[in-house]
Parts: sequence; structure tokens; C-alpha cells
Amino acid sequence: MSDRSDIVIGVDLDGVCADFYGRMREIAAEWFERPIGELTTEVSYGLSEWGISDKNHYDSLHRFAVTQRSLFSSMEMIPGARKYLRLLSDEGYRIRIITHRLFIHYFHATAVEQTVNWLDSHGIPFWDLCFMKEKSQVGADVYVEDTPSNIISLREKGLYTICFGNSTNTHIEEPRANSWQEVYELVHAWHS
Repeated sequence: MSDRSDIVIGVDLDGVCADFYGRMREIAAEWFERPIGELTTEVSYGLSEWGISDKNHYDSLHRFAVTQRSLFSSMEMIPGARKYLRLLSDEGYRIRIITHRLFIHYFHATAVEQTVNWLDSHGIPFWDLCFMKEKSQVGADVYVEDTPSNIISLREKGLYTICFGNSTNTHIEEPRANSWQEVYELVHAWHS
């Protein structure tokens, strides 16, 4: 097996390390003044199942979630993220967090501060933190991602991309992981 210290694992945050949909569901129930039980846990990208009608509607909810409910620092961690990222890091892999959290203008400082606080408070190991839309530009060797359009784009560029499974990406083919243990095993299988 070759040296791992030069292998970069690009890891998305929302939906991969942080339970974005679980926390956003709580905030959306408050925003829409609906019982949380009325909001399905089986959502598609864009959250139309909760009544989000277009990008402006989503942006309003998202802005409220980040600025008024500290979305990026109040999400639960997806089980296993810390454990398996720490194992990979201890084995010498370079963890590079890649997130596109700066897509709504005028509260970037809040988004960055909440992100760093969340990573530190949950003990997520990482060498690099990248805030960018075009994830292929960060130069990772392996990507762990849940957003369907990002997975497709990365794979079309020939980049090994593990789909972290959730209801938004059931149509995406292998390689897929439904847990962090499966991510860990897929990284090892790819690198063996």
C-alpha cells in the first residue's frame, strides 16, 4: 500500500457530517408554523415536500435558519463522522472539508464562524477548510458528497466520489455509503 499522507479526502459537511435535514426540518416547522410531524423526513433536494416553492422561498428560510437559529452551529453530528474521520486522519489521510455555505450574500462571517465552531465543538479532524461551490477545484483524491448535482459533476470529471446516501440522492449509483463505517471501508477498498 502506498503512502497515505499525500491522499486528500474531500468531505462535504451538510448531509454528510452534519444532520442538515434534521435540523432544517425543526426550523422549517417553526418558520411555517406547522407541527414538525407534518414535515416528512423523506425530502428531495430543494425541500419542495415542505412547501418550498422556489429559490427565493428557500433562500428566505435558509437566511432565517442561519442568522436567527444558528443552523450551522446547532446541527447534530451524523453518527460515526468523528470516529471514522479521526481513524482516516490517524492513518495519514489528509481531511479537507469542502462546503458551499456562502451562497447567500451578506452573512458570510456568521456562516464561517458557525462552521468553525461546529467543527471544533464536535472534534472533527481536518487539515483544510474550503468554502466553495466548485468542489472539483480543491484537488481532492476522494470525495464524500450527498448533493446529487455535485456527485454527478465530480464523477463526470473522473473523480472518485462516494455518495453519502439520503433521500435526496436515492437515484445515484455506486459507490454509495449509508454510514460512515461504509465510507471508511470504501476509502480503503479504493486505496488498496
